[in-house]
Amino acid sequence: MSEMSYLLFQQEDGSLQFVEMPASHAYQLSALNLRLHKELSKLTADNVPKLPKAVAECRGLELLDESVVPAGGLDYVNELERAFAGVREQAYPLISLLTEIRALQAQLEQWYEEEGLV
Repeated sequence: MSEMSYLLFQQEDGSLQFVEMPASHAYQLSALNLRLHKELSKLTADNVPKLPKAVAECRGLELLDESVVPAGGLDYVNELERAFAGVREQAYPLISLLTEIRALQAQLEQWYEEEGLV
């Protein structure tokens, strides 16, 4: 199995979420998160999703609390795509953000398939 990385996201309420990503794709999710945050303020829709902020990336993860389970990278990106696909935006070309999300989604689907994890 390929090496995995973990991204740490902080929600608006301060809670933390870990997302397990293939090391080869972790940077893409970090960069996508930064881009989405940059563009969120330009959206005018009334249903813009709340987006956690990427605060760290690490190669190894040893969780001391067994109740904390990292989200799978593909699951996280699928949820991100669903959230942004549901935005009713009129003034901003949302399709460009969705294209970036879907590109990463397709890459992860291929990676998981190649690794025999789907």
